[in-house]
Amino acid sequence: MLFIIVHQVSELWIRLMLEELRAVLECIRRDDLGPTFKMLERIGRVQAQLLGVWDVLSTMTPADYSAFRNQLGRSSGFQSLQYRLLEFTLGNKHPEIIEVHRANPDAYAALERALAAPSLYDEVLRLLSRRGYGVPASVLARDFSQPYTASKQVTAAWLGVYHNADKDWDLYELAERLVDLDHRFQNWRFQHMKTVERIIGYKPGTGGTAGVSYLAKALRLRLFPELWELRT
Repeated sequence: MLFIIVHQVSELWIRLMLEELRAVLECIRRDDLGPTFKMLERIGRVQAQLLGVWDVLSTMTPADYSAFRNQLGRSSGFQSLQYRLLEFTLGNKHPEIIEVHRANPDAYAALERALAAPSLYDEVLRLLSRRGYGVPASVLARDFSQPYTASKQVTAAWLGVYHNADKDWDLYELAERLVDLDHRFQNWRFQHMKTVERIIGYKPGTGGTAGVSYLAKALRLRLFPELWELRT
């Protein structure tokens, strides 16, 4: 019962975060960054709630989990439609992942649209280009269904923003808010990994993944890689 309740609550928080992100995207497309900062602050509060979920789940013992493990079958939280839409919107694109939803035409179509659409970071880089910063054409017109690859030119463009923070303060502030967002996601993934390790050790995950080792690999993901690279 605990697991089911926590899962349902998490789905509601994820849905709220997704709606806020969509509103942020619309503001970025209009080059109206003022409202985005309050929205991103709200998203941060939602992320804090999601992080707290692992504190609750970590109270489960291996015996508690084993009592209902077989009821989950091969289902996994990563197969949640809302969570996958959220990941795609943030830019963590992997086309093969949507195949698990092929039996549900509506869900599959929604994921196809999200996969092909520019992510939050793609829209931010388009805005950077419109403001006169040197983002390569290959980045602006890439296949958005594929994972993003970091670019030295994009790092240089962000360095330009940081050096011109007085002139383009809103872009500088947006960059820092994106770092906050990414940082909190990394914390969330870390707590996910440690909770799984605590409850089931190194058993395979319910969705067919390698479990803890799969989650550890996900810790290396950077949603906005150049914003981390420029710090060096």
